[in-house]
Amino acid sequence: MAKISRRLQGLQAKVEAKDYHPLEALTLLKETATAKFTEAAEAHVRLGIDPKYTDQQLRTTVALPKGTGQIVRVAVIARGEKVNEASNAGADIVGSEELIDEIQKGRMDFDKLIATPDVMPQVAKLGKLLGPRGLMPSPKGGTVTFDLGSAIAEFKAGKLEFRADRTGIVHVMFGKTTFSPEDLLVNLKALQETIDRNRPSGAKGRYWRTFYVSATMGPSIKIDVTALRDLKLSEAG
Repeated sequence: MAKISRRLQGLQAKVEAKDYHPLEALTLLKETATAKFTEAAEAHVRLGIDPKYTDQQLRTTVALPKGTGQIVRVAVIARGEKVNEASNAGADIVGSEELIDEIQKGRMDFDKLIATPDVMPQVAKLGKLLGPRGLMPSPKGGTVTFDLGSAIAEFKAGKLEFRADRTGIVHVMFGKTTFSPEDLLVNLKALQETIDRNRPSGAKGRYWRTFYVSATMGPSIKIDVTALRDLKLSEAG
């Protein structure tokens, strides 16, 4: 068993064993963010799915209305005029075959990789490098597209790709602990609606099992999922 620090023990004492109303939970999340750096606000959602079946997999994107609080470095692999288009649209790194070679040699100074469909056969050889880091471009993730301007703008503004892991749990960073509870709630509501909207066709029975939020170094706080799903965005700010 990992030893729990005195700091975390003190924070855990503030969290009751109950389902919190979403805004109350996010206010408490901010109170329990006491690390010496700006912590992320994280959601950990257990769903009633078994991702080993293809019709029970969840992989999609969410546009967080209040952003992520992070500077997102976008790399683009494209050809011809699309290279200039990506540069003009604000991509941080742009290239063709030479960028594929650099990534093969270990270049990883980006947070999101977008590719045009025509270069995907060449990008495919980067799968073993990019896959484990969650950086492999995919049509479902919105990172394989000819519409580079929109894709770059969306990811820089707060669009995130996420998927359920093999145990059916979704882990998503939905902001920073410096955000107001109201802004965190707007982002969390967008995440909940996205998970509902993309419910896998093979998901049977109770879809939402448990929903916890926490700061990076803070204790888990259980959210009342029904209250979050019933919440109207006007209430969420």
